[in-house]
Amino acid sequence: QVQLVESGGGSVQAGGSLRLSCRASGYWPNPGCVGWFRQAPGKEREGVAVIYTGGDSTYYGDSVKGRFTISQDNAKNTVYLQMNSLKPEDTSMYYCAADGRPGCLGWRLMRGEYDYWGQGTQVTVSP
Repeated sequence: QVQLVESGGGSVQAGGSLRLSCRASGYWPNPGCVGWFRQAPGKEREGVAVIYTGGDSTYYGDSVKGRFTISQDNAKNTVYLQMNSLKPEDTSMYYCAADGRPGCLGWRLMRGEYDYWGQGTQVTVSP
């Protein structure tokens, strides 16, 4: 059974930092992609940051570039998202997702069509 378990969400003031973790069990795409998407109420789901497990290629959404950093520990089947300089507009449910098919850093990411998803962790940033 595939499980993606997120942790590290919480509440923080604007300008603060949080570190999200996503640990996979039962599946680790290598090569493939593991990363973070987010969805706030009334908004579409968007890709935040994704890393290619077969190398160091990464994707960052425009709104988080320069503030968020994604990293991986293949030995632990874990991906991390370091979020700095958080803004109220970063408030959202953050989901970990994984996929081992071609296109996971391209069209699959843009469409949010990944095979496996976690339950999500809430991030709330107050002004």
